[in-house]
Amino acid sequence: MQLLIVKTTSLGDLIHTLPALTDAVAAVPGLAVDWLAERPFSEIPGWHPAVRRVIASDLRRWRKAPLTTLRNGDWARFRDDLRQTRYDCVLDAQGLVKSAFLASRADGPVAGPDFVSAREPLAALFYQHRQRVPKHGREHAITRTRRLFAAALGYPLPANLDEAPDAGLDRARFAPPDIATPYALFLHGTTWPSKRWPLAHWQQLARWFDARGIAVVLPWGSEAERADAETIAATSPNIRVLPKLGLTAVAGWIAHARVIVGVDTGLMHLAAALGTPGVSLYGPTLPQMTGAFGRHQHWLCNHDQPPTIDRARPLTVTVERVIEHLSTLS
Repeated sequence: MQLLIVKTTSLGDLIHTLPALTDAVAAVPGLAVDWLAERPFSEIPGWHPAVRRVIASDLRRWRKAPLTTLRNGDWARFRDDLRQTRYDCVLDAQGLVKSAFLASRADGPVAGPDFVSAREPLAALFYQHRQRVPKHGREHAITRTRRLFAAALGYPLPANLDEAPDAGLDRARFAPPDIATPYALFLHGTTWPSKRWPLAHWQQLARWFDARGIAVVLPWGSEAERADAETIAATSPNIRVLPKLGLTAVAGWIAHARVIVGVDTGLMHLAAALGTPGVSLYGPTLPQMTGAFGRHQHWLCNHDQPPTIDRARPLTVTVERVIEHLSTLS
């Protein structure tokens, strides 16, 4: 069976899809898998051993200059690449109009969540086969995606949905970084201001690790995040601010860390998929819907957290709670 997975963005969403692919490979003999993803995230699908080919899309760039995209041949080259294979199933695992449109350009019948289940109901107009799964926000994204794959490809759901899923990632494929001491990695960067943890908290936590002979490493993805990393690093000479790195290089640092502490950000999902012990912090979002779900993962939420997502709700987890939790992991 020839399968094309369409999951284009973002980092966490692609990681959430990997366990469903592991299920599918185990359940469908001879499954051959390609994956369509946006170019900034196109490294991720190839980390799973079942993915034969990754097709990169530049839809974000194309939408800014559609006439240029048509005239310079970018769209025609992408379309030809996408249609190299006749697929038995093109599975839109994202449920957005943009992903459904791209899926419809492939050669093969398109499946995806139905009008009730899709994150953007109009996306279901592009599908020949519509599957009913829990609505977005009603179940953890990993479990929801595993249900979608099982329904679309016609195999029974695994019985262990509540257990840490197998994302199919081999830690050994990521080279260990050049550092002589055990280290903790802080994932401090995030898009929503309300998800951020105060820099003073990160500094206090870094001093706690320093006192225990554990270095602290700080990756970053934007200039604002680099400035924050440098502010945190001013606490101690044992804190290392990494240079700008690609996803595979960052994955190496994550895979070999002693522990990860992070806010609600895509790289925490990668830590979970790799099985690196992690403590993730939640304020405006709900970990039971999109939290870092995997082996050795621990969630800390605001006290008396209501069961809603609220972009205005700040992250108020204290440093003392994080340190208390970290102490139980050592």
